[in-house]
Amino acid sequence: MKKRKPVWREWLDAAVFAIVAATLIRTFFFEAFTIPTGSMEGTMLINDYLFVSKMSYGPRVPITPIALPLVHNTMPFTGGKSYNESVQWSYHRLPGFGHVERNDVVVFNYPCGDTVMAEQPEQDYYQACRAVGRDRILNRFSIIVRPIDKKENYIKRCVAIPGDVLEIKNARVYINGQPNVLYPHSKLNYVVRTNGTAPGVDGSFELAGMGSNGEYVYNLANDQLAAMAHAANVSSVELSMPPTATAPTDPVDWVFPLDTVNYKWNRDNFGPLTIPKQGVTVTLTPQNIAIYRRIIRNYEHNMLEERDGKFIINGQEAASYTFKMDYYWMMGDNRHNSLDSRYWGFVPIDHVVGKAWFVWFSGGSAGIRWNRIFRGIHSLEQ
Repeated sequence: MKKRKPVWREWLDAAVFAIVAATLIRTFFFEAFTIPTGSMEGTMLINDYLFVSKMSYGPRVPITPIALPLVHNTMPFTGGKSYNESVQWSYHRLPGFGHVERNDVVVFNYPCGDTVMAEQPEQDYYQACRAVGRDRILNRFSIIVRPIDKKENYIKRCVAIPGDVLEIKNARVYINGQPNVLYPHSKLNYVVRTNGTAPGVDGSFELAGMGSNGEYVYNLANDQLAAMAHAANVSSVELSMPPTATAPTDPVDWVFPLDTVNYKWNRDNFGPLTIPKQGVTVTLTPQNIAIYRRIIRNYEHNMLEERDGKFIINGQEAASYTFKMDYYWMMGDNRHNSLDSRYWGFVPIDHVVGKAWFVWFSGGSAGIRWNRIFRGIHSLEQ
């Protein structure tokens, strides 16, 4: 008769099986994700717990296969890397149900998350360098370099796909010359002018700041505008935005492509900009290289040198460049409170994790949000 396994061995076998099964499901089918910030309000709320479908766009084969199971990039409790970079596989995606489409809510690896300040990983390293200088950052912080699949996960709405021409005019997004969808819960900051007393609205209207002479700044969703305009004491409601054709003066507020000489763009007046598409060739000039520099060097791993207005790619002089991958443009629904593609540019296809699927739990300061549980993303954005 076969000897029975000891109890500890049975528990160990069950635990190993559970970990392996959960890892395979998390890698190839779906993964849990938590909304950490308000950049997607009011479609998605902070502390919405949702599932992300890996099958929607095809599951990405792990690029960094040696890693602690069920952990993203940081060891629990002790900190430090949860992965080993001695083995790095090339990008490959298995077949899925479809492709990234306009206005999908997408989870992806933060493109500029390749370099991180260990003591402040939530801060953008490149933005910090622009603000205070790279030398000060290197002297003050320990620097971590992360592979693609171990960069932080972000969630935004894909407003433009490869080949699209994107333009933002007075905070309104236009794709190929046509205004993009206006979702009822998308938010912008508005200057609300009153007769000197506070607007007669309830606490569901988010006050973002106060000015003088009866002016208030509210972060309003599209479906709140009419109520605010007709509220007691309100004389006018106007969009709060910088002047057109004016680049921000503070480097922290610079927008992509971070070239304020050739591009007088800001968060609300931006473009036109064509989203790179695999196989398309563009002419390179000193005026447009800022748009493509990070693609050529960081995302598509070429050696790029710039000499006297000329470009040397992998040792050969080049007047043009052909894209190896598709790219996307991601923006948060809470437009004036979102760090998105306007600030760091394109999202390569190899950074795409999956499509936001449905909320399985949601909780806020007032308790469980029962009206959001087990609701699909499409229904929440209506």
